[in-house]
Amino acid sequence: MAILGEGRAHGACSLLHAAAFGYGASLGLTLPIAVRVLDRPKKKRPKDESKLLDFVLDVWIEAGYELPTDSVDEIHWSVASKIPVSQGLKSSSALCVASFRALANSVSVSLNDEEVVRLTVQAHLKSGISLTGSVDDAWACATSGWKLVDSQADIKDGVLMDQDDLDPDEWIILLVLRGPRKTRPKIDDFQASQQPFEQALNALQTNNPWVSLTWNGRGVAAATRDVEGRKMANDAFINGARASGLSGSGSAIVIVVPKANEVMKERLEQWYIQRHPDIQIVECSIARQKLSEEE
Repeated sequence: MAILGEGRAHGACSLLHAAAFGYGASLGLTLPIAVRVLDRPKKKRPKDESKLLDFVLDVWIEAGYELPTDSVDEIHWSVASKIPVSQGLKSSSALCVASFRALANSVSVSLNDEEVVRLTVQAHLKSGISLTGSVDDAWACATSGWKLVDSQADIKDGVLMDQDDLDPDEWIILLVLRGPRKTRPKIDDFQASQQPFEQALNALQTNNPWVSLTWNGRGVAAATRDVEGRKMANDAFINGARASGLSGSGSAIVIVVPKANEVMKERLEQWYIQRHPDIQIVECSIARQKLSEEE
């Protein structure tokens, strides 16, 4: 079995959900994913219930790029991911980013980040699994820092702010994983809960991403009617967290803790584990531009 190409990306969390009024922002996290293009299938095939990898190939061919094999039927995939699926941590965007990079690597094509994002958005829209195309998510999974994005504008012109000043060595990110979301909300659900999203946007415009994460999480809880999620996010503040909120369309809760305060981190972990035995706590950090092999 030969490896024809390989690509990498990482997961992310929401700072501002784009479904509210078209502006979105996400922050990359050290939740790595590696995708390989193979010449033969592995015994254990990757789970891809949305058939997203098929849409990746469709978009790749429609964009005029060559394949490393004679036909689509000879393309096979291997996916190694630490991104929880269907919990708002951008697993589908990261899968697309890594897959397009793997295809590019397989035919020795150099793709810049903008083109990777463009292809990822096209695959998302073609598959129908995204409410907005997830432009901000694609940027976050492909690069470091966060970008405030106008999802209605062209990929390049749509980046309104580009910030990379959060130090991964200063912050711990705790993820409260509650299992895959049970339902997918509609755009109307977000547009009916705009006030917290406006607060999140205002916070980003003054370069306060942690305030934005918190307000956005309250908006997501309202849009998805996730009363328990809102309460669980608020519990983090009781225990001293810097920020806390639901990501994506749920159900994961993202909690930000100063790295210097190990006691606070342990207190938060125990708080959730004791009160919610069915959840899982995952610790990660802010993604740097290049993920190491260990990450």
